[in-house]
Amino acid sequence: MAVAPLPNVRRVVEYALTEMPAQKIWLGIPNYGYDWPLPFAEGVTRATSISNQYAVRLALRYGAEIQYDTLARSPWFRYTDEQGREHEVWFEDARSIQAKLALIPEYGLYGAGYWNLMRPFPQNWLILDSEYNIRQG
Repeated sequence: MAVAPLPNVRRVVEYALTEMPAQKIWLGIPNYGYDWPLPFAEGVTRATSISNQYAVRLALRYGAEIQYDTLARSPWFRYTDEQGREHEVWFEDARSIQAKLALIPEYGLYGAGYWNLMRPFPQNWLILDSEYNIRQG
């Protein structure tokens, strides 16, 4: 499934709001994706954490068509590697990040914090810069 499906993120925010004021809540934003070998077996199959940029390069490399899950609000695709093993990749793109960031003004949250800034994701910074007044906190 998606790294951070929007309905799940929304549920976490709504729960957090029952425990503390919105002005104290930072929304966690993922800056990574997962490459899952298939078939998935709980406790056995392990995903590889990848950058969002690398996910796009994987799709190009294997000729995979990137899909967009409108419920999860996340991009994904499947590909078959050189050993014949199928993979499913979920990652973030400008659309999915924008959907998550929209929760901040919707719920009156304090702001956002990113997980794993060490991976380049230029589309993300364009979204942030176009929609928010960014300040160091």
